[in-house]
Amino acid sequence: MAEVKGWCPGALRPMQSGDGWVVRVRPRLARLSRVQALGLCEAAQTHGAGLIDLTNRANLQIRGVSDESLAPLQDALAALGLLDASPDLEARRNILIAPDWAQGDDSARLWLELAARLAELPDLPAKMGFAMDAGAAPILQNDPADFRIERGLNSLILRAEGRTMGMALEQGQEIDSLIALARWFVESGGRAAGRMARHMAPLPDWAAWGAKPLAPRPSLAPGENALGLVVGAGFGQIIARDLAQVLTTSAAQAIRITPWRCLVLEGVAQAHLPDSLIAQADHPALRVDACAGAPLCPQATVQTRPLARELAAYVQGSLHVSGCVKACARSRSADTLLIGQGGRFDLYKQGALLAKAQSPAQILAHFRED
Repeated sequence: MAEVKGWCPGALRPMQSGDGWVVRVRPRLARLSRVQALGLCEAAQTHGAGLIDLTNRANLQIRGVSDESLAPLQDALAALGLLDASPDLEARRNILIAPDWAQGDDSARLWLELAARLAELPDLPAKMGFAMDAGAAPILQNDPADFRIERGLNSLILRAEGRTMGMALEQGQEIDSLIALARWFVESGGRAAGRMARHMAPLPDWAAWGAKPLAPRPSLAPGENALGLVVGAGFGQIIARDLAQVLTTSAAQAIRITPWRCLVLEGVAQAHLPDSLIAQADHPALRVDACAGAPLCPQATVQTRPLARELAAYVQGSLHVSGCVKACARSRSADTLLIGQGGRFDLYKQGALLAKAQSPAQILAHFRED
């Protein structure tokens, strides 16, 4: 039985894994300055395994941190301005932001205000989060959040995850309304459900819930963009040495982290990229999600990424290879899903179980013959 931790790792409260501590860094506004990014790469190489994971909450994780290296790594992150004041504040700051925010726009303004008012939130379940998605149209609708501020037809709206419609917001009162909805969630028994989408209580009657968000716009894809060069990483894992090399040899003044296993090299049109970083939008590796798997994750009973790499060229559509039933590498459904159990895989297509207890060789044979 896979163990569900019920909380996400942080830098002040890391999580133990099969390869050591996993230390999660939550950059402000999902952005690192050039100095911070280079410092993070150095810290990952000095105090960890030299690997940086991109998470679906637009955070970064340093893997392979030993007991002896944990405190020096935290000191290095503090010197870079990447630590929160306390583990409690860090845990509350699960705030997504539209990656193409601009200084002073609604997304940035609201992110900063919520970050400054986190102490006013009630005691929410640990994995609950927020999305400041106030660009020209929503871009984060498929990404994990429980409370969303989005662009509607006539105003910004506040929408509870799992509900199609939201409430229209008045300028300057957006975060007041969000905090009020979070308090309603707790007062109406939401903690038992754990997440907003599972909380079936009728929304509070102090607002009208008839405002519809605008149709979503596409997420950023690898390649040139008005912000800079968007680059992806297979399985969302970056080799710190490679990223440092790109930062050193390019004119990038900052990087932005997205929830889509991509980051943006701000102000860069072109760059010489190592094989581990991808600027090709249709690259097969970017259609594949795979968790760390065994032996890096103690919950996993199978190796995931070797099989995922081999399958990438054969599988049509999206592929998710999970080391256990938690399936935590991808927040939304995939066209093809492999779930590791007891050292083998169960195969699902479009949500339907096709085969149980398959070896990697059997899985490969199935897709090669398909």
